[in-house]
Amino acid sequence: MLAIKHLQLAPLGAGDLIDRTVRLYRRHFGALVRASAPPVIVSAAGTVLLTVSVRALGVTESEGWAAGYFLAAAAGLFVYVLGLMTQLIVMGGASRNLVMHLLWGEPVTARLIYRSVRSRFKGLFWATVVVLFWLFIAWVAAAGASLVLLFGGFIGIAVVVAVVAGSGAEWVGLVAGGLLWVASAALGVFVFFWVAGRVAYVPQVLMVEGRGVFDSIGRSARLARGNVRRLAGMFLFTGFAWYSAAMLLLVPLGWYAYLNGVDPLGMDPTRTPVWYTISKNVLGQVSTVLMSPVWMMGLSLLYVDERVRHEGYDIELMAAQVFGEMPAVPAGLNSPLAPALAAPHAPRT
Repeated sequence: MLAIKHLQLAPLGAGDLIDRTVRLYRRHFGALVRASAPPVIVSAAGTVLLTVSVRALGVTESEGWAAGYFLAAAAGLFVYVLGLMTQLIVMGGASRNLVMHLLWGEPVTARLIYRSVRSRFKGLFWATVVVLFWLFIAWVAAAGASLVLLFGGFIGIAVVVAVVAGSGAEWVGLVAGGLLWVASAALGVFVFFWVAGRVAYVPQVLMVEGRGVFDSIGRSARLARGNVRRLAGMFLFTGFAWYSAAMLLLVPLGWYAYLNGVDPLGMDPTRTPVWYTISKNVLGQVSTVLMSPVWMMGLSLLYVDERVRHEGYDIELMAAQVFGEMPAVPAGLNSPLAPALAAPHAPRT
């Protein structure tokens, strides 16, 4: 059991973070899957409806059926987005249960996770909307930075190629172009996580400290400073794990389809059977069920680590074990001596 006596004062590196996340995930696999499955099932239903409707829309010749398929595709997209939003809300609500487990050994159960979600559903909903909008801004900033570097770099490469033309050193342009692509990708990743990392701890602050939505955003930005490498490492590990889980499920399906005369790599949806399209989307969502808790676990570990390092979180918790919980601070008072873990009846804005 990971309690306060097991928390280390040294900051977690990317390797330590991934190791602890995997151990926690293995220990609470059943509860986390049960908590994450319902919203992902909704997303899977929306994905299947959207895919089948778009496929049928491309082959129908009836205007009436085309209108019906278009409405069905729009409904599928809405259901998919609704499931995605619900998934983010549930994972955000799970942060309190996860932090309570890390600090006090509270059991991790689907019932406690959904109880936390119900306690602050409105705040979690608006926090999710703000975080998604902020992630879009981060993506635009990352894409812009990469394009600016590529544009300027290709101009420089063109000048170099023109200078060395005819001297047998044209390979310089190829090497420089490859390095430029790598540098632009690295810059895009850095900018994305530098911007997106500001909202990394919004669910934890909202649920653990009982703050409002916008106050949680400012608090998260202060805690997340200097965490670009660890956040990027956690994201890359989660993405690789999700891809690996998806391939473990999709490769056998692809072989089965191939043996039954279906081209699993075919790009024409009209030649792909409906059963294969539905199976592929469902299995992709199954991998999401398995991997979505990993990201929230990693963020919860990072959140606790940041407070231990910068705010003496561990000292307060050890004192609470000896002397009892710190008395609650009156509403509206922002004190550095406020309890580190807010009461469940915290403000719900």
